[in-house]
Amino acid sequence: MVKQIITGIASIVLLGSCSTLKPLNFINSKPASVSSGNSDTKVKFLDNIDMQSDAAKTTTKSSVKETAVKEEKKAEDILAYRNSTESASSLQIKYAALLNTDPSQLQNQLLFENIDEWYGTRYRLGGTTKTGIDCSAFVGVIYAGVFGISLPRTARDQYNATKHISRTELKEGDLLFFNTRGGVSHVGIYLQNNKFVHASTAKGVTISDMFEPYYLQHFIGAGRVKGSTVPVAFR
Repeated sequence: MVKQIITGIASIVLLGSCSTLKPLNFINSKPASVSSGNSDTKVKFLDNIDMQSDAAKTTTKSSVKETAVKEEKKAEDILAYRNSTESASSLQIKYAALLNTDPSQLQNQLLFENIDEWYGTRYRLGGTTKTGIDCSAFVGVIYAGVFGISLPRTARDQYNATKHISRTELKEGDLLFFNTRGGVSHVGIYLQNNKFVHASTAKGVTISDMFEPYYLQHFIGAGRVKGSTVPVAFR
C-alpha cells in the first residue's frame, strides 16, 4: 500500500516537472528566434521597400509630366497647322505638302502659280513649250514670268551669268547647277527645305530634294541672279 502511494506521488511529481519544463522550453525558444536578428532584418527589408516605392513614385510622376508636356506640344502644333491651313490657299497647301513645310512658309504666290502651270510637263531636250521642255528653258520661262528677268538659254551660260554662292546661303529663287552629261548640263530653281523645281529627264517638271544621292553626287554649285529673291506675297 505504502509502495503504491509512493509510486503515485512520484508520478505526480514527474508529470508536474514535465509540464513545467515544456512551457519553459517553449518560452526560451521564442526569444532565441527573435534575438537571432530576424527582427532587424525585417525592419531593414521594409525600409528598402519604402525607399524603392518613393523612387518609383518620383520616376512615375516625372514620366507622366514629360508625357503631358509632349502631348501639349503636339496639340499646339496640330492647332497651329490647322490654323495656317485654314487661312492658306489651295496652291499653298499643295506645294507645302510637296516641300514638306508649313503653308505659311510659302510667300511668293507668283512663283508657285508659274510653277504650277508647268508642273508635270514632260521633258524634251531643246523643248520650250507645254508639249515638252528642257531644264534651262524651264528656268528661263519661270524667271521671265516671275521676276521679269531674261536669262541665257543654256545651263552653262546661266551658270556663268550668276553670282556663285554657298549652299548655306541658298534662298528661294537661287539656281542649282549639276553635271549630268559633262560640265554644267542641268539646272533647277531652289525653293526651300532643300527642295528645288526643275525639268527632269525622268519625271518632267517636278520637285526634288538636292540631297538625294544622285543630285548630291552631281552637284556643281549654286548661283544667284540679281533681283530674283524678292517674294510676291500670297493674297
